[in-house]
Amino acid sequence: MRKKHWMLSPWFIIFAIVMLLMTTLSANYNMTLFYIELVVTVGAFAIVIALSLRFSAYIRGIVKSTADRVNGIDHEYLERYKYPIAVVGSEGDIAWCNARFRKAVGGRSPEGDHINHYISGYDFADILDGDGVDVAVDGREFTVYCLTADNGTVVCHFIENTYYKSVVREYHASIPCVALITFDNAEDFVASSEEYYSTVAISVEANLQRWANEFKAMYKKISNNRYMIIFRDADIDKMIAQRFPILRDIRSVGTSRHIATISVGLCRGSKTVRESELNARKALEMALGRGGDQVAVIRDNAYEFFGGTAAAAEKVSKVRMRVIANAISRAVADADKVYIMGHRFSDLDCVGAAVGLQCIMEKTFKKYCKVVINKGTSMAQQLIEYTEERLETDIYTTPDEAMRGITPKSLLIIVDTHIANSLESKELYEHAKKIVIIDHHRKAVNYINNALVFCHEPSASSACEMCSEIISYLDDKPLGYIQADALLSGITLDTKNFVLKTGVRTFEAAAYLRRKGANTLTVKELFSGSIDTYREKVDIVVRSEVYRGCAISSSDKLTDDIRLAAAQAADEMLTLKGIVASFVIFGDREKINISARSYGRVNVQLIMEKIGGGGHQTMAATQLYHTTISDARKQLTVAIDSVLDYVEEN
Repeated sequence: MRKKHWMLSPWFIIFAIVMLLMTTLSANYNMTLFYIELVVTVGAFAIVIALSLRFSAYIRGIVKSTADRVNGIDHEYLERYKYPIAVVGSEGDIAWCNARFRKAVGGRSPEGDHINHYISGYDFADILDGDGVDVAVDGREFTVYCLTADNGTVVCHFIENTYYKSVVREYHASIPCVALITFDNAEDFVASSEEYYSTVAISVEANLQRWANEFKAMYKKISNNRYMIIFRDADIDKMIAQRFPILRDIRSVGTSRHIATISVGLCRGSKTVRESELNARKALEMALGRGGDQVAVIRDNAYEFFGGTAAAAEKVSKVRMRVIANAISRAVADADKVYIMGHRFSDLDCVGAAVGLQCIMEKTFKKYCKVVINKGTSMAQQLIEYTEERLETDIYTTPDEAMRGITPKSLLIIVDTHIANSLESKELYEHAKKIVIIDHHRKAVNYINNALVFCHEPSASSACEMCSEIISYLDDKPLGYIQADALLSGITLDTKNFVLKTGVRTFEAAAYLRRKGANTLTVKELFSGSIDTYREKVDIVVRSEVYRGCAISSSDKLTDDIRLAAAQAADEMLTLKGIVASFVIFGDREKINISARSYGRVNVQLIMEKIGGGGHQTMAATQLYHTTISDARKQLTVAIDSVLDYVEEN
C-alpha cells in the first residue's frame, strides 16, 4: 500500500455525487442515458464503499496484531504511549500513528508516508528487529526500534534522547587534549648569538600563547624550549581543518639563515589528562623522529601528520652518539654472535655501514659476526665484490644460513632501516631476542619498537655517517682502508657527492674515514655501472614528463638492473632545469615501484607516504600491489597535488 489510495476516497465520493446529479438531469432528456449513468454511479459508490471497508479492516487487523504483540493490550492503549509510535505496513507505509508521533513530525498526518522519510536515510528493511538506530526528526533526536508483528506489520518505537545526546556531544567536545611542543632548532640560534636567541625564543612563546588564547586553552612553559597546551577536543577539529597554521606562524620567526620550527605531539581521545600527556609524549617523539616542523596527532594509537616541509635541523652535539656507542658495546659484550642486516635491495649506504660495523664486532669485540645479505638482489654489487676480493675472510652470509645459526643470545644489528617489512629477512628479525637499530630515515608509524638500542637520527646524512661516529667512540684500530672506503661510499651516495644533507658532522665523518685510509678515487669506481644500465637510465630520462615542476618517467622493462637504473635516472632528472623533484615508476613481476628524489625544496617522503611508502625528505620510495603503471602514475599525481597545494598555502 505505497499509494495513499484511501486518502482519495473523499474525491471518489464527490465525483460519485456529481455523477448522480448528472444522472438525474439526464432523466429529463434521455431515459436510456439515464439508466446507463445510474448503473455507473451505483458502481462507483460500491467501489468507494468497498475500498473504505477494506482499509478499515486493514487498520483494525494491524492494530489488533500490534496489541497482541505488546503483551495483549488493546489498540486504545497504543494511543496513550508516552513516546512516538507508528504502525507500518509490510511495504513500509505508515498505517497508523499516535498523537505524539504527529507532534514529533510537526503536527501533520503522516499516514501513507513511507517510514524511510523519518529514519534519516536508513532503509526500513535493514533495521527490522535490530538493536535500534539513531535518527533525527525535525531537529529532535530519537533511537528507533522496529518490532515485527505476526501479520507482517511493524511497530516503530521512537525513543527521544535529544538531551542525552547533546550532553554526550558536549562531554566529548570538552575532553582535554594535551599538546606538547618543543622548539626544534633552538641550538642554531644559541650558536649564532645568545641575545638573538632570546629575541627569537620570546617570539616563539608569544605565538604559542596567542595560539592558546585563540582557543581559550591552558598554556604552560615546562622548561627551556618545551611547552604544554591543553585544548578542548572540539577545537582540534578546527585546527585540523586549517592544517595547523601555527607551524607557518612559527616559521615566520627568524632570518634567511635560520628559520624557527616547532614540533607538536597532540593526543586525542584519552580518558584522563595523565593518559593524554603520556600519549602526547609518544606523538612528540614521532614528530621529532620525522624531522620536526610538524604536528603529530595520535588517537587510538593511529597517527595523523601535518607539516614537515622544513629540513631537519642538524644536531651538533655528539654526546648522545657517545652514549649510544657505550650502550651498543654493552649489548655486544653480552652476545655470543652478532648479525648485521639492512633492508631489501641493499644499497651502498646499507652495505657500507654493515661492513664497517662487522670489522669492529669481529676484531675489537672478538665476536662471530656476519653481514646478512641477499647478493642477488643487492644494488651494491661493486662494493660486495670489492670487499670479497680484498678481505681475508668471508664476511657475508645468507638469511637462511643466519636463521640456522642464530641463538637466543645472538645480537641483531639493523642498519639503514627501522621498518620490519623492509628488512632483508623479516623472519630473522622475528627470531632475534636482542636488537639494535641504527638508522637516519624519518620515523615511520610502523617502526620496530622492541630494540635494546634505537639509534635514530633523521638529521644525519646517512647510516654510514652514524656508524662512522659510533666506531670512532669504540676501539677503532682494526678499521682498515677497505671498511673506510665502504663507509665513505655510503655517505657519498646519500649526499649525492656531498651536495644534499651535508652538515658539519658529515664532513667530520668523511675526514675521519679519510684518515683511516679511504680513497675517493676508489669510492668513485664503486659507482660505476654497466653500459646496459646506462642505456636504461638514459631511456628513462628522455621519456620523462614534467608535472608541476616534478619530472615523472616510467619503465615497463623487467631487466635485472632496472632498480639500479631507475634510481640513477631519478638522480639524473634532478639535474634538469626547473625540476624540484623526480619520480621513476617501474614494475617487476609482483608489484609497481616508485623511486623519488629531490634536493629538499619538496619533501618527497610526504608524497610517498600518501600512497603507502616513506623514506627521507630527499630520497623516498613506495611499492604498490595489484595495480598498473598507469594507475600508479594517477595515484602519484594526486599525491603530488595534495602535498604541493599544502606547501603553496603555507
